[in-house]
Amino acid sequence: MTFRSTIITLYPEMFPGPLGVSLAGRALEEKAWSLETIALREFGKGKHKNVDDTPAGGGAGMVLRADVLGEAIDSVGQDTRPRLLMSPRGRVLDQQYVRELADGPGAVIVCGRFEGVDQRVIDARGLTEVSIGDYILSGGEPAAMILLDAIVRLLPGVMGNEQSGTNESFETGLLEHPHYTRPQEWEGLGIPEILTSGNHKKIADWQREQAEKLTKERRPDLLLPNKKES
Repeated sequence: MTFRSTIITLYPEMFPGPLGVSLAGRALEEKAWSLETIALREFGKGKHKNVDDTPAGGGAGMVLRADVLGEAIDSVGQDTRPRLLMSPRGRVLDQQYVRELADGPGAVIVCGRFEGVDQRVIDARGLTEVSIGDYILSGGEPAAMILLDAIVRLLPGVMGNEQSGTNESFETGLLEHPHYTRPQEWEGLGIPEILTSGNHKKIADWQREQAEKLTKERRPDLLLPNKKES
């Protein structure tokens, strides 16, 4: 089954961008996933194809109009895919949600711009707001690319070694352990002897210990009780 992505954006020329190279690009060529863009400007109103207006009640910036965005979403047609809005106030994207999306048929992704989106279209079209972190971007397009990159690499057959996706940071609830490779010695620094011992049990134990240590030091929040249920 092909994962179908539809992007609603003021800047369709931004896509596929980085999604057109490396793993995601090859997967796109091999039809493991598909990418469609819908230009929001085509649904703009008046001679100048306006897509935004001043916020009701006053305030800085402009707000994407509900009628414009509603028509753009409706142009997708009858669709069971989740409708997502990239938004700094949404649920924070994590690996569990990425896996849920990767297991589904695809997603319709709305890229916000300006001060925000009219709340009425969010409610009426059932948009799920998704954030990639506690910071502000100039628009939702880079966030949509990050979301899709995270999803595409989990699709069947995209990663050459399926094991690569199971031992990474956040997959086990821990940050990933340190990695080493050739040369054996570099600038006076060697590879930990345990990794060249050939004892797979001891190597696995060491990797687990290192992962727990790094997580405790850098992301203790991941170790909180009931983290996965929160």
